[in-house]
Amino acid sequence: MIKKQIAIIGGGPAGLMAAETLSLSGHHIAIYDSMPTVARKFLLAGKSGLNITHSEDYRLFAGRFGAASARLCAALDDFTPDDVRAWAEGLGTETFVGSSGRVFPKIMKASPLLRAWLARLEARGIGIMTRHRWCGFEDGSLVFETPRGRELVRHDAVVLALGGASYARLGSDAAWVSLLRDKGIDIAAFQPANCGFDVTWSAPFSERFAGEPLKAVTATSEAGTFPGEFVVSKTGIEGSLVYAHAASLRDRLMRKGEASLIVDLAPGRSEERLARDLARQDPKASLSSRLRKGAGIEGVKAGLLRELVDPAALSHPERLARAIKALPIPLLRPRPIAEAISSAGGIRWDELDEGYMLKKLPGMFVAGEMIDWEAPTGGYLLTACFATGRAAAKGMAAWLANQ
Repeated sequence: MIKKQIAIIGGGPAGLMAAETLSLSGHHIAIYDSMPTVARKFLLAGKSGLNITHSEDYRLFAGRFGAASARLCAALDDFTPDDVRAWAEGLGTETFVGSSGRVFPKIMKASPLLRAWLARLEARGIGIMTRHRWCGFEDGSLVFETPRGRELVRHDAVVLALGGASYARLGSDAAWVSLLRDKGIDIAAFQPANCGFDVTWSAPFSERFAGEPLKAVTATSEAGTFPGEFVVSKTGIEGSLVYAHAASLRDRLMRKGEASLIVDLAPGRSEERLARDLARQDPKASLSSRLRKGAGIEGVKAGLLRELVDPAALSHPERLARAIKALPIPLLRPRPIAEAISSAGGIRWDELDEGYMLKKLPGMFVAGEMIDWEAPTGGYLLTACFATGRAAAKGMAAWLANQ
């Protein structure tokens, strides 16, 4: 076998998985990353407990990627959530399933897993070149900006795993978009995913309740109805329950110019029961007293009702019960993409062949968040990054074998 020069640009989960998959191929492999260290977003995600994948039925899991689910299917089939757990345990990181079905390392940290992973890659002869920012092509070579100046790197094949457009300070700044558009690659504009939304709060409400969590609620959008919790922020709403609806709400705002998250503040009680219990309260009592005694609602939930419901409805038991069960929170816009957990948009699937190679740039493969897909929080995003990194590496190995 003739040894080939393989460049992997981007040292996040997708790029590292591509390197590992190719590491026993016999080719010379080098990883290039613009930051001083690799996998910075991976480490940041692990600070609060690395959610590595999800334990739900695989058929449900594979359908969580929206319009991209069918195209991602082959990659996910080849590296399922069970495979992710086995891979982590092979690196000395045991995992467990949390009460939500999410899978975490028992040590609840990303750094030991990353250290073991990098040690395995180093032992297999893979070089990692940090502070190397890819800035284009020249005379058939890759051009990098480095601490030593401009460098040209010869390559036989490349995996691009440069991330999307969220967390620019950690390296995912989408600077690569112009480089590929110049080559005729069609790229969907990046948008925030798994993000919060701005709401026009009154100053008194914002000052009193910013940072307060709404627990034990359900929320509804075109995406469906889900239980959970979220937080009132100074500018709007944030949190896991909001993120579950983010794609639907974002897309509706784009289509219609308006969108609301519908919140049930008392999912354990029916509207009819609430109306009866509220009607029993002394009409001369304060709203706070009637809500607490008749509906078990107080604090930020009561504040939301005051903020968003017509004052006339607050003294009418049936109308108040209706508002408690389906309170619309009108949204202005998603929060900026720089604050989003992930991004939607990227290289359109039509630009890729089945092996994740760019049809217009033979020998150049892409993986991870560069591609036009999105996923909810819960381990889906990370699993798909692993899976597409592996799929791009396998596609490259097959392509090289046929050259």
